[in-house]
Amino acid sequence: MAMIRQIFSLLRKRREGLSFARIAGELGLSPKEKVLLKKKLKKMESQGAILRLKSRYFIAPRSNITRGRFIASLRGYGFVSPDEDSLEDIFIPARYSGGAQRGDVVEVLYREKGKKGKPEGKVVRILKKEKKSLIGLYREKGGQAFFLPLDSPFSVEIPITQSPSLSPQPGMIVEVERDNLSLKQILGLPDDQGVDTKVVFKRYNLASSFSKEALKEAEEVSAEVALKERNDRVDYRSWLTVTIDGENAQDFDDAVSIKKLKNGHFLLGVHIADVSHYVRPGSCLDKEAYLRGTSIYFPDLTLPMLPEKLSNNVCSLRPREERLTLSVLLEISAEGKVLKTEFHPSLIRTRERMTYDSVYKILEEDERERNRYSYIVPDLFRMRDLARLLRKERLGKGSLDFDLAEPELVYKEGTLHSVVPFETNEAHQIIEEFMVAANEAAAVFLFGKDIPLIFRIHPPPALEDLERLREMLSHFHIYLPHPKKIKSINLQSAIKQAEGKSEEKFITLQVLKSLRLAVYSDENEGHYGLAKREYTHFTSPIRRYPDLAVHRILKSALRQEKVKASSLSAISLYCSDQERKAGEAERDIIEWRIFRFLKGKLGDEFEGVIVDVSRAGLVVELNDYFVDGIIPFSDLGRDYYFRKSERTLIGRKTGRIYELGDRLKVILASVDPILRRMTLTLPSR
Repeated sequence: MAMIRQIFSLLRKRREGLSFARIAGELGLSPKEKVLLKKKLKKMESQGAILRLKSRYFIAPRSNITRGRFIASLRGYGFVSPDEDSLEDIFIPARYSGGAQRGDVVEVLYREKGKKGKPEGKVVRILKKEKKSLIGLYREKGGQAFFLPLDSPFSVEIPITQSPSLSPQPGMIVEVERDNLSLKQILGLPDDQGVDTKVVFKRYNLASSFSKEALKEAEEVSAEVALKERNDRVDYRSWLTVTIDGENAQDFDDAVSIKKLKNGHFLLGVHIADVSHYVRPGSCLDKEAYLRGTSIYFPDLTLPMLPEKLSNNVCSLRPREERLTLSVLLEISAEGKVLKTEFHPSLIRTRERMTYDSVYKILEEDERERNRYSYIVPDLFRMRDLARLLRKERLGKGSLDFDLAEPELVYKEGTLHSVVPFETNEAHQIIEEFMVAANEAAAVFLFGKDIPLIFRIHPPPALEDLERLREMLSHFHIYLPHPKKIKSINLQSAIKQAEGKSEEKFITLQVLKSLRLAVYSDENEGHYGLAKREYTHFTSPIRRYPDLAVHRILKSALRQEKVKASSLSAISLYCSDQERKAGEAERDIIEWRIFRFLKGKLGDEFEGVIVDVSRAGLVVELNDYFVDGIIPFSDLGRDYYFRKSERTLIGRKTGRIYELGDRLKVILASVDPILRRMTLTLPSR
């Protein structure tokens, strides 16, 4: 690879092109090395990295080489997240993944504009392997053991070396050493209870336990508040403070309180668990928390960022127990504008552990719930009024609000019974608005003092993505200005125009797909989706490491100590990667269980919507199950279909048109839960 780098460097300097002899001469190659040079040049030419005109070699236009972390999809293709912050993620087609696995650090040859106008490339070298083993299906043929990797884009079985101590059955999921392809471990049959969790742990290299040292530190932590801590903190124990969380939540990061001031303004108190008091920099607990970066939530299991003694007990803002917090008080006008903020290390005692459902019932005049919590009811209505004002103010500035339901798995007696949309209500919105306000307040406070910070940034969409979205939405008579003039408020308007229409979900999803990912950064670029100039994450230090780091920064600022910025860039980059990995793992296990559930519905009819036109056929998402499958072109009838555009497929003989966003009925023909593949057919007419 060193020679390829040298060739690139040389040809970039000599844009007039160089002959083979000149390249060899400039590089000072021996006769043996010249033979290697000829092979390298031929390979680079075949990859499109360089051009040869007559006897001269030139650097190919818009061709570059960089390094980054490989992110694999279950369908084989992937992306490389470059180390250079200025570069977008690079799309890697399945055939060009070069054997890279999820998390590998790779070198990639890429063009700035591929087939879809986005960076596209090919893995040319694996620099560092993230995982030492592979997960896949065990098979046997003629007495020989074979292995089908789950993350492979191709159904290619690889011969492996058996282990005398292991006796897997064909069809089992096994773990194989990546370097020598020897059998390492049997995980079990795909449908066995708990196997999906084991596979996801292995696939994403998740930490399932804490070190003895970290657990020892956690056990030594006392929940009792020392006298010195009481004296050094603002005491809010007399305030009527509550937590509002989900039914099954245990790690209560945040509590809220509210008062109506004589001038008509609101005084909102957002009190966040002071995790930084217990988890000190450089401690074993800190190292373990950083390693995870975030808590991960599966349907029946949580992998906490901190040991349970801290996450569910000492740090958790449990009802009627004294807890150390970091509080922000926000004075907010009757128009929803934040006028003043104050931050304090504090001491609180929450009165009640409220749930979203309970609060919503109270807001909806449920007499039983209102009587049960009568002393809190006035404050809950004040919170609702304030949240509505904050929401109106936020949306007025162009903040995007996606109302896309996520799947919730409903179990009965340990068996998956149904898949339903996860319902949110106004109680969720109250907490969401308060947390956004607190996060923004922390960012504005620290940024205004020129203090180094981990920002939560959301860069604007790429112009090419906005152009594609603009063209797509025009088909639905929703019109956007020129891409250079599109602001978040224009996208908000597009979502609003789709409300109530049959294609609402599809359009909202297309707007979401046009956006870049929000990430952590030590440099402020603003938050496009929330329409905020300064934004950070401050409100969830029990489950997000960047929030813990921001707490440390904020407390240092309040003590007027100098904040060290040296590690913030590394924390931002690493935690962004861990957040993305956690999200993929959570989706992976949910999708696996949905596909497995659908195995029992083969031959059933479903309603779906066309979300893509791929090389293999129409991609249709099933409305009630949040997963998609393929209708092969061969099953569309006796016709030859061609693509009129990215969104339209037309039958040459029949004139039948299929377009993105079309709703149709389909029959479930086959399901492969392991590979997340589903074949659909059209009902016979």
